Amino acid sequence: MPRQVYDRGIISIRIEKLTKRFGAVTALHDLDLTIDPGELFFLLGPSGCGKTTLLRSLAGFYIPEEGNIYFGEENVSRLEPHKRNTGMMFQSYALWPHMSVAENVAFGLQERKVSKEEIKRRVGEALESVRMESYAERRPNQLSGGQQQRVALARALVIRPRCLLLDEPLSNLDAKLRLEMRTEIRRVCKEFKLTTVYVTHDQKEALSISDRMAILDGGNILQVGTPRDVYKKPTCKTVAHFIGETDFLEGSITGMYGNMATVETGIGRFDGVLGDPSRPPALNSKVTLSIRPECWELSHERHAERNSVHGRIGEFVYLGEVAQYELVVRDTSLKVFERNPRFVDGANRGEIFASVDPEDVVVLVD
Repeated sequence: MPRQVYDRGIISIRIEKLTKRFGAVTALHDLDLTIDPGELFFLLGPSGCGKTTLLRSLAGFYIPEEGNIYFGEENVSRLEPHKRNTGMMFQSYALWPHMSVAENVAFGLQERKVSKEEIKRRVGEALESVRMESYAERRPNQLSGGQQQRVALARALVIRPRCLLLDEPLSNLDAKLRLEMRTEIRRVCKEFKLTTVYVTHDQKEALSISDRMAILDGGNILQVGTPRDVYKKPTCKTVAHFIGETDFLEGSITGMYGNMATVETGIGRFDGVLGDPSRPPALNSKVTLSIRPECWELSHERHAERNSVHGRIGEFVYLGEVAQYELVVRDTSLKVFERNPRFVDGANRGEIFASVDPEDVVVLVD
């Protein structure tokens, strides 16, 4: 195990009423967000949603027009970037090609006038923490993409940052290396208890390693929660559409009981849970149901009148451990994913029933 690289306290990040404009365009709208000490927090959303603007505001590259940013109890809203002491990783590795690995990692310490003995010790510890100590004398062009990314991570760690800011750091890696580096980044962040903010467009990346995430759209935060909460209980149609795949069904409210509702749709009646209990819909109001494809259960028999549909399998894709079906119900096509597939052969592909648990039916107010 490497020696401890950090001697600073673990900080929280608090954002209050943050607004950032570029001319007539408001990139961030009155944002409020708290990131806990030592948390691996992801910012997700479509291109132009504001996630990179928010990250760069945390780093000090952008100064907000309104609102405040706190690192712990310190207001850093208008503090210069180099005084915030954040570690930053970008999409490009940004390594100096004429320098060795060790020299690249040492660069930030040299700029801070750290002693040679201290630089040598801290560079060694940082490279050891990312398992690159044996590559210290190599040049970046002698490294693979994953190795270069580890060096970039070591360079961010060596300055002992108060927080780590990552801007789509794995987007230039192939699929296998992305999987490897996801695990490595989480290991390092948790080992050194770093408060980390991570921007990505990759949903699987966020779902697999984040502690919590925020979904942004149009400069607004739509939902904050754990990966499971955001995936299983989206609060609006935009979040449900952005995270994973889902079937949307339009309908109207016919009954309410607590956080549950009964909805009449064009293919049947469904009981479901409210995605946003703070905004209960009125009786007879229009709503949208979100049902994840893997939540459907296929059978040759109907098990209940509600939450069950009768249809036939149209197109399908067999992937071994799972099959992806198009289930045609009247004039509606549903996506259905079946693990350990049984309905891919001709004998089983007649008309079938699909049912879903009410807890897996999310009622969204339009």
